[in-house]
Amino acid sequence: MTAPDAHLLIADDDARIRGLLQKFLIRNGFLVSTARDAAHARRLLGGLDFDLIVLDVMMPGEDGISLTRDLRKRMTTPILLLTAKGETGDRIAGLEAGADDYLGKPFEPKELLLRINAILRRVPAPEDGPAAPKHLRLGPFRYDVARGEMWHGADLVRLTATEAQLMRIFSASPGEPVSRAKLAEDLGRARGQAQERAVDVQITRLRRKLETDPKQPRYLQTVRGAGYMLAPD
Repeated sequence: MTAPDAHLLIADDDARIRGLLQKFLIRNGFLVSTARDAAHARRLLGGLDFDLIVLDVMMPGEDGISLTRDLRKRMTTPILLLTAKGETGDRIAGLEAGADDYLGKPFEPKELLLRINAILRRVPAPEDGPAAPKHLRLGPFRYDVARGEMWHGADLVRLTATEAQLMRIFSASPGEPVSRAKLAEDLGRARGQAQERAVDVQITRLRRKLETDPKQPRYLQTVRGAGYMLAPD
C-alpha cells in the first residue's frame, strides 16, 4: 500500500497537534480525517473505512488504550499509539491491547511518517489474480502462504498487520528459528531490548489466536537461545 491509497484517522484532543499532523500528512500524500476524542473517533469509524488509525493515549474520557482494546474485537485496521509516557510498561500495555506500534511524545513529524509507512508496508497486498495455493497446516488452522491468510475451517482468522507480517516471516522458513532481534528488524522496529520485548508481546497475541494452549505452544514455539519458530504439521 502506498501513501496516495491510504486514508488515516488521527485522534488527539490537542487541536493544534491535530491540525499540524493533518497538514503534514496531507502534504505527504495521505487522505487524513481527524477526531477530537474517542467518541468522535468511533463515529467516524462507524461510517468510514481507514487504512491506519493514530490514537493519542491520554485523551479525556475514554483513553487510547481502552479504545484500541475495543476496536481489536471487531477490526484489524493498524493502530499506532501516541503517548507522552516514557515507561516501557505503559507502551507494552498498548501493544497488549492490540496496537501495532507506538511513538512517544514529543516526536518529529518525519518519524511519525516513517512509522506509518513502515506499518502500511506490512499490510498484505491483495492478490491480482488466483495464485497456486501453498498451505501450511497448523492443527485446525490452514495458512495460505501466497495470500498471507489464516483459515480455521471455512472461517478467515482476523490478523492484525503485525500478526500477518509475523506469519509471512515465519512461513518463509518453517521449522527454522528466527531471533527476536531479526523479527524486530523485519517488523521495521529499532534495535534494543525494549523492541525485542515488544516482539514478545506480538508473539503472545498471535499464539492466543493460533494455539489451543498459548502457554504450551505447539505451532509457534520458543527455541531457547535462538528465538521463535513456526512448526507446522
